[in-house]
Amino acid sequence: MPTTTRQVALVVGASRGIGRQIAIDLARNGYAIIVAAKSTSDAYNTQPFPPDPNSPQSTISTVEREIREAGGEASAVTVDTRESASVQRMVDESIKLYGRLDALIYNSGAIWWASVEKTPLKRFQLMLRVNVEGLYSTVQAALPHFKNNGWKGRIIVVSPPIYSRFFRGKTAYAMGKVGMSVLTKGLAMDWEREGKEDMAITSIWPATAIQSAATENLDPENVKDLRKPTIFSDAILAMMRAPTSQVNGCLELDEDFLRKSGVTDFGKYSLIPGSMPRRIMPAKFPDLTVEEQMDEGRRMDSTKLRSRM
Repeated sequence: MPTTTRQVALVVGASRGIGRQIAIDLARNGYAIIVAAKSTSDAYNTQPFPPDPNSPQSTISTVEREIREAGGEASAVTVDTRESASVQRMVDESIKLYGRLDALIYNSGAIWWASVEKTPLKRFQLMLRVNVEGLYSTVQAALPHFKNNGWKGRIIVVSPPIYSRFFRGKTAYAMGKVGMSVLTKGLAMDWEREGKEDMAITSIWPATAIQSAATENLDPENVKDLRKPTIFSDAILAMMRAPTSQVNGCLELDEDFLRKSGVTDFGKYSLIPGSMPRRIMPAKFPDLTVEEQMDEGRRMDSTKLRSRM
């Protein structure tokens, strides 16, 4: 039986930075939050509190405490997204705690930006396991619970639009992140074909660099090009409130989606007041559809073919 009257959101990769901000802002807007990641700590002996949100002192334990002390509802659940058994335990524990799942946000990620020559195989494999396999196993574990909810829910994936410039200088990383965006496109098509009109999956990516642990060592002169992570959480909230038909299968940028949602003041998101952060993403992206988009030819279903063998 459900143990909360609130909608329940599982935020994977929520210990610090952007993920922490997403969890805190969803809680502030009425969601019960499962704060999931690997790092834990003794939150009630952490000094100072709250800790620097981009430091190792920020963990799922401290984020849980932050949400609860602000009057929200949250539970910290550990997960190693490299391991499917750990992912399954995370989802099982979430259901045990709250009895339902209404939203899944996958922010967990591994990063290595370098040429193919300078990207070791082990680093490539790590990115595939955390970025692609981690997302896939999390979605697979969550789908039965969306089914139990009458196929009403939202999935948000932190992955980019698909375009060729993204591959430059970070091919191995791009192979995983673009794979995540392919899952967004493909799962959305599954739901459209199956008539699941109340389910939506959307990818989101920053249009401008956002303050996080990855930007902590920037030169002071480059800090002016950073935005606060609240732009990302605000965009996610807007996506979750939008009709499914407007967001299902979309690969969105935070700023552009907020503009479409009616936001005009982006100065409030600048880390340095009065600065105008440089946009790092293209203004337009390729249209991935083709003229024969709806012509599937003869449908193939491997599960049915396998059952006949």
